[in-house]
Amino acid sequence: MLAADQFVKYLTIEHLPLHEVVPVLGEFLQLYFVRNPGAAFSLGSEVTWIFTIAMAVVAGVIIWKAFGLQSRLWAVVLGCLLGGVLGNLTDRLFREPGFPVGHVVDMISMPWMMPAIFNVADIFIVTGMISVALLVVFGLRFDGTRERDHEPVESDEEAEAAAVAAERHDRADAPGDDATTGAGTAPEGR
Repeated sequence: MLAADQFVKYLTIEHLPLHEVVPVLGEFLQLYFVRNPGAAFSLGSEVTWIFTIAMAVVAGVIIWKAFGLQSRLWAVVLGCLLGGVLGNLTDRLFREPGFPVGHVVDMISMPWMMPAIFNVADIFIVTGMISVALLVVFGLRFDGTRERDHEPVESDEEAEAAAVAAERHDRADAPGDDATTGAGTAPEGR
């Protein structure tokens, strides 16, 4: 993910004109090369260094959590998220105007949907965050189990006692049985 993001940014810098619309699919999809000093919608451009610190912390937490993962699905989702975060963090650290306030290279525009211009790393970040939310909602844990898998499990003795109690209950409800003695009642004589 990191390599794909950086490769697309390299192609953007080498081949796209700065601040000029290049239609790909008319108004649906356009390329528009900008250097973004801030976050989404260029917000916070005067505190770029804070985004650098935040991205470094997020990357560190993802790497730390990866050591305890036993779920392949969580590994893929966190890998996408980490790739996106590292893509934009690389820009913050190594692009102009310099460390740690580099401008992120953005190039994808979909003006019919949103006014923002974004990049491949942003796609991985958004997709990763949506996937994290879905995994949490569906109760998938880092160890691969689900929330419902963690309900208390009865011991063998408890399960056997519950089965015996259920059988007694069924016999007590059967027609013609005396619930107190367990003996059947005799039909009345003529």
